[in-house]
Amino acid sequence: MIKTDILIIGAGPTGLFAVFEAGLLKLKCHILDALPQAGGQLSELYPKKPIYDIPGFPEVLAGDLIDGLMEQIKQFEPGFTLGERAETIEKQEDGSFIVTSNKGTKFHAPVIAIAGGLGSFEPRKPLIEDIEFYEDKGVKYFIKNPEKFRDKKVVIAGGGDSALDWSIFLANVASEVTLIHRRNEFRGALDSVEKVQELKTAGKIKLITPAEVIGINGAEHVESLDIEENGAHRKIETDYFIPLFGLTPKLGPIGDWGLEIEKNAIKVNNALDYQTNIPGIFAIGDVNTYPGKLKLILCGFHEATLMCQAAYQIINPGKKYVLKYTTVSGVDGFDGTRKEAPKAVVKAIV
Repeated sequence: MIKTDILIIGAGPTGLFAVFEAGLLKLKCHILDALPQAGGQLSELYPKKPIYDIPGFPEVLAGDLIDGLMEQIKQFEPGFTLGERAETIEKQEDGSFIVTSNKGTKFHAPVIAIAGGLGSFEPRKPLIEDIEFYEDKGVKYFIKNPEKFRDKKVVIAGGGDSALDWSIFLANVASEVTLIHRRNEFRGALDSVEKVQELKTAGKIKLITPAEVIGINGAEHVESLDIEENGAHRKIETDYFIPLFGLTPKLGPIGDWGLEIEKNAIKVNNALDYQTNIPGIFAIGDVNTYPGKLKLILCGFHEATLMCQAAYQIINPGKKYVLKYTTVSGVDGFDGTRKEAPKAVVKAIV
């Protein structure tokens, strides 16, 4: 049994920042996430993409933002259980909760903060016979480590930003990149479309449109694909097939916890603390909904801050907390470290 003050479900930017705000209040956190690494969508989907609306950062790569958040919370020593999904929840007589993961790990906490982004992501898979057999045998729905495709033949299917961006990126990594789309027109950023056009002209990307992948061949690994192009069929050799048709977000088992759900999001009290209809359970970040909700990282940071204030009152009933600015109070880590502004020097001028 892992015991903590706040169990945070979701290791995206909102969940990570909640650790910092909780730490200022001397509250310990443990983070549970179904993905194998911290960072949520930012690490899983677009670690190399720039973000422009984080205060104080005119431009920051998604992966670098996660690295910064991990460094910021390090002194508060959060626990991490990654690669496991929150499955069931049981309310105890004292009002606390026991959450059990899909792998049987149990967590006990008086406060639960659901920061699961848009929920569990499932890729939209093309309707190709036996595609499940080739998953992890050459079929990839995410690109986590581009170096895996170094000097390999890669076929990407899709017509959105992800397909365009990864085609551009892998053009300088893979030995051959082929982009297939069922239409001639692409729905993506104009500069990305123009860049793909340039790379096609330069011979660094092969473009096949309008076309569709209809079959996969190979005994133990993807060896070739069957393509339908303008009514004609042909075969192209490849080492990897990457269909990028978007993701379908789902709340997963959390949707069965008795929480009030509206359009696949958790309703919360935004007038006070982002608490759900179950006292002690909060929802922050993209996973929640309320009037005027904006699904922005900076809004998640704000919600995490107010949630931690309410969590403090649940964990320390009747105890008053006096808010102090970190520039005045400094930051005391659970590991014994302290960060503080240099103290003013008292010296007479003669």
